[in-house]
Amino acid sequence: MFGYLVPLIIDTLFSWARMFIALGLSILLGLGIGIWAATSRRAEKVIIPIVDILQTLPILAFFPFVIYIIVATIPGYIGINSAVIFLIITSMLWNIIFGVYESIKELPHEFLELAALYGMSLKEKLSKIYIPASMPKVMGQSTLSWAIGLFYLVTSEIFSTSNKTYTVQHGIGVALTKLAISGNFYEYLAGIIIFIIFVVATRLLFFAPLEKYFNRFNLPPSPKRGKKLRLPKIRLRLKVPLKHETYALEEVAVQEKGRKLNYIYLVFIAVFVLVIALNKTLLSYEASVLVALFASLLRVWFAFLIILIISVPLSVYLIFFSKRIEKFVLLFQVIASIPATVLLPIIVIWLVGFPMHSEAVAFFVYFLSGIWYVIFSILSQRAYIANSIFEVKELFGVKGVRAWRKIYLYAVLPGLITGAVTGIAAEWNASIVAEYFTTSAIGNGAVITSVSLGIGKLLDTSLDSGNMVLMLLALLNLTIMIILINRFVWKRLYNKVESVYK
Repeated sequence: MFGYLVPLIIDTLFSWARMFIALGLSILLGLGIGIWAATSRRAEKVIIPIVDILQTLPILAFFPFVIYIIVATIPGYIGINSAVIFLIITSMLWNIIFGVYESIKELPHEFLELAALYGMSLKEKLSKIYIPASMPKVMGQSTLSWAIGLFYLVTSEIFSTSNKTYTVQHGIGVALTKLAISGNFYEYLAGIIIFIIFVVATRLLFFAPLEKYFNRFNLPPSPKRGKKLRLPKIRLRLKVPLKHETYALEEVAVQEKGRKLNYIYLVFIAVFVLVIALNKTLLSYEASVLVALFASLLRVWFAFLIILIISVPLSVYLIFFSKRIEKFVLLFQVIASIPATVLLPIIVIWLVGFPMHSEAVAFFVYFLSGIWYVIFSILSQRAYIANSIFEVKELFGVKGVRAWRKIYLYAVLPGLITGAVTGIAAEWNASIVAEYFTTSAIGNGAVITSVSLGIGKLLDTSLDSGNMVLMLLALLNLTIMIILINRFVWKRLYNKVESVYK
């Protein structure tokens, strides 16, 4: 009677095997790159800016290109599995690198001084200092990486570029797509339940014990380090101008660095525009790319507007009024563990006959991809909201519009901006799925959703037609746009909010 459960469990095990391979490789790479960046100033100047840019790029947009390169190099089943694992690694790696980097930078100086005093080799430093100090944050970041990786796992398993060579034979993404399209909704629901059970079991049986084990390596603050932190106070009393001069110099250095980066970006864009203008073929391609990019930009921001309308009032209610916020967070975590790509087939079927069917599908994929980042980011802000804010609200009876203007919005703004950056990045990642999606799970490149125009569709169709120049140009335009928005919009907004809190 329940014989269909066994294949679903087997498919999930295949998916989880890919996830664990990707996680293991991500941790090894994260430790190596993070320690290198934290212990070498030259490496730090190169690695950290590059990683900062890479973590904001839409990974899925690169997947057609990754498939093309890896499968061309390693054909067949091994090649497509390598491409899937590589994609998952690129979603897991960046925050692990930053976690390792921060852990090494936070080490008390005494540990490094003792290591130098006893002439410890690099191998001894790695095994006795760097790796033990990094592992608590590595495990914390790995939990987040796993959740992000699930989205890309399912997407990559059912991704197709109209070529049989690119088919993943076993995986929960493939299984769920087949079940949904064929109308086996009970088995489809069973597959989603199995997926959730695997998610919860992985959290309880794998991550929780490892986090508990590695937290024993957390280092207590050293007394000497505490004295060093108190030195500026003494200096402030004895020589106030020196303190101000130090801050002024630091501020000037930060501003100069920002100007230098802005200058580099502008020079790069100027060279890019010049190259496009001097080539007629590239110029004609650029026109179509910009139109497609603008269409996707409208979809992304419309979905984000709806996300704001829902997430901000909901989060404010949970933070300031609800006494069951922990239960709601747990419920949200379970729901958020189901990637939008798992629900994509059923969304397509549900919206059949709906006006502007493909646009409606794209909206729901964008919406589901971004909303949880915003909600969780805002809710995490609750830990930083001072109790005095709640007391002032009660004492003076601030209510209605005034409470929203003076208390609620100011309290959640930092979390909202952080959530906006990650949420919109997730939407751009989903663009290649939302706008044009084919899967070999139900045939040789069967199209299950397609908008009329969009950068996600352009990326996929240009690969299908073998037009690598157009695909690379689309990738470059999308990357430049995201970097510029992050640099000149979100970063400035975050700095303004930070200055208000200071």
